[in-house]
Amino acid sequence: MTGDLESAQRFYGAVLGWTFRRTRLGERFSFAFRDGAPVAGFGALAGNLSLPAAWTPYFAVEDADVTAARIRERGATVAVGPLSFGMGRAVLAADPAGAVFGLWQGQILEDWRVGRGTAPAWLELRTRDAFAAAIFYGEVLDWAGEPPKSCAVAYEQDHVVLRHGDDTVARISGGAVGEDPDPHVRPRWHVHFRVPDLEAAIEAATAAGGSIVSPVETSGTGRWVTVRDPEGALFTVLAPRG
Repeated sequence: MTGDLESAQRFYGAVLGWTFRRTRLGERFSFAFRDGAPVAGFGALAGNLSLPAAWTPYFAVEDADVTAARIRERGATVAVGPLSFGMGRAVLAADPAGAVFGLWQGQILEDWRVGRGTAPAWLELRTRDAFAAAIFYGEVLDWAGEPPKSCAVAYEQDHVVLRHGDDTVARISGGAVGEDPDPHVRPRWHVHFRVPDLEAAIEAATAAGGSIVSPVETSGTGRWVTVRDPEGALFTVLAPRG
């Protein structure tokens, strides 16, 4: 969600090489594409809402009412919905630690990419208690249920890892601080996007008005850095190790 849809599209087009198309939801919404496949959705915040620009993950569900009821039953918050929205129904919620996420019941674009190609490399939940969060989301979203629709859940190196088939689609990490003034430290969902060249993405982001808010980090498989876009939304760009 962004306060300026056109400016956000210019920024992410420059940094991530995305193109954009309007949707059936109206002129305030668009989908981002890379290599012809949808990778993200953009929505313009209403002028009377004093909400920050942010990336929010939406999880597909079969019944928004049932899932919203599960959220409330487990002491979490349903902030908006379920409400009819274009070709489906949407919910905006916060988990017990305060991390914001959404639900979507309805039509999904074909070839939507998660965890592969130029799509989000993965979603990461940074929360206080990774094990408690895994139980909450597992019960609400039916993770570790019956295949083929459900995700496989594993505990690896102090993280909870979710996989769908061969793709790693999310990771839950503990240690976030709920009252910290830095939003980067508080419980939240964080999105990672793949890029072919990290230095080129950093240069494009700073040239387009963004800022780099972490040092470049390296693992055995890649290099990454966290970026703040011109409106303050945080995301990470990840490139293969050269």
